[in-house]
Amino acid sequence: MTSIDELTRRRIPLAPYHLSHLQHLVAEWELLADLFFADLLLFVPATWEGEDRFAVLAHMRPTNSETSYREDPVGTVWEAKDRPYVSQAIRAGRIVGGYITRPGAETEVSVQAVPVRAGGGDVIAVLSAERFRETRRKRSSLESVYSEIALEIAGMIAEGSYPYRGGGPVRTETLRAGDGLIRLDADLRVRYISPNGMSALHRLALFDTPHDRTLREMGVADMAVRAAASTGRPQDDELQEGDVSVLLLALPLMRRGKVTGEIVLLRDVSEIRRRDRLLLSKEAAIREIHHRVKNNLQTIASLLQLQARRAGSVEVTDALTESVRRIKSIALVHELLSQDSGDWVPFSSIVQPLLRDVEEGLVDSQRVHFEIEGDAGDLPAEVATPLAVILTELLTNAVEHGFPSSATDSEEAEPETGDPGRVLVRLARDPSSMTVEVIDNGIDFPPGFDLELNAGLGLRIVRTLVTGELDGTLELAREKSGSALRLSFPVPFRPPMADHRLALSLVPAEEKLGGET
Repeated sequence: MTSIDELTRRRIPLAPYHLSHLQHLVAEWELLADLFFADLLLFVPATWEGEDRFAVLAHMRPTNSETSYREDPVGTVWEAKDRPYVSQAIRAGRIVGGYITRPGAETEVSVQAVPVRAGGGDVIAVLSAERFRETRRKRSSLESVYSEIALEIAGMIAEGSYPYRGGGPVRTETLRAGDGLIRLDADLRVRYISPNGMSALHRLALFDTPHDRTLREMGVADMAVRAAASTGRPQDDELQEGDVSVLLLALPLMRRGKVTGEIVLLRDVSEIRRRDRLLLSKEAAIREIHHRVKNNLQTIASLLQLQARRAGSVEVTDALTESVRRIKSIALVHELLSQDSGDWVPFSSIVQPLLRDVEEGLVDSQRVHFEIEGDAGDLPAEVATPLAVILTELLTNAVEHGFPSSATDSEEAEPETGDPGRVLVRLARDPSSMTVEVIDNGIDFPPGFDLELNAGLGLRIVRTLVTGELDGTLELAREKSGSALRLSFPVPFRPPMADHRLALSLVPAEEKLGGET
């Protein structure tokens, strides 16, 4: 997908302010397309093609009427003779309109060409509202009001006061003219209300006759409406009546810097809010479950620690201590999940406590230094939980077998290198897989050591989790700095988070740029 910014940077020289103005216009023109009942096209001079040619920079189809464009027109270049009203709007600097016969159109096409100014300066583009010529029929009052409002906003575009100044695009994507519309005059009195707008008020238990009354006189909280009139900027609010929620957006209509009226868009969002509340309650319940699981695991670990202190056998004490470490590693994952409602956790927040826990279990903690290299990023809980246990086992194995005098009080040999003990956890991640290595410079594995035949309980647990839970592989590797155990496994794809910001990406037909229609 290519944006306006990319198209203009490649072909059309525009000042940053002008470019920003066009981007904001495109972000807000869905409402205008519905008010015009027409396709909207944004034309700019195609100077690279010579004089009197215009390129389509963006296009928006209406949602409440038939489109007059079955193909994507973005990127097409037109001659002035085929777009006479676009040419007139640029030269005269005013709104012009009429009918054209367009190649590929079934009937004549009605055109309203609106010059686009940024802050009242020169014309930088033309917005063309195009629809099939109407058959002779009487227009409804709703269509008439929509058309009047559309022309008022078109006048603001021609003056340079729309999109509204003093901020980014107005988030009108969740409110459309068809949801419910109220037309207010300069005194903020109701001049027209659409049927859906009346239904929205009825949902708020407001049944008074609205005509020629202010919203406040009808019992509607109108702070947003009055703020829009005083500031000349859109304002929004959410009206509540019991379980009913109605979203309100007030858009001031202006002429020569003075507010001449407003349009108020209404949308019943009660069901959306109900789902939001349900989702929040479910998220809170899930967090509470993880919190309780974490507490229970910590309780079990504490009980096992008490049992280990009273055990009369060194073997039993060691076994219970190892079990405590495994349980704590699982509890760490649930602790992170209890703090966030998502199913993914930052694994770096788990690695550091695991290293600290193993280090605290050493008799001589000064003899072994732990390091982390790389970042695992976010992992789903079903991967993070077994990986935490695996990492605990590998770290414990590296200390107990690589530096036995640090893990016990015996007088066994120093590491073969004579250097200070070092354990490195190396993490490597790409979009679809991950590799974890635990490397130490301690006593190497015996010659001919086989992970399947010679592994102890800890490594057998690791191998089972790697192959059974992570669908990965485990191998013994030789490093210059010592021995290493390496595991690799696939990582599930994480769907992107929903981005509620307005996207200005448009789909151009790049091969059209530079060509003719």
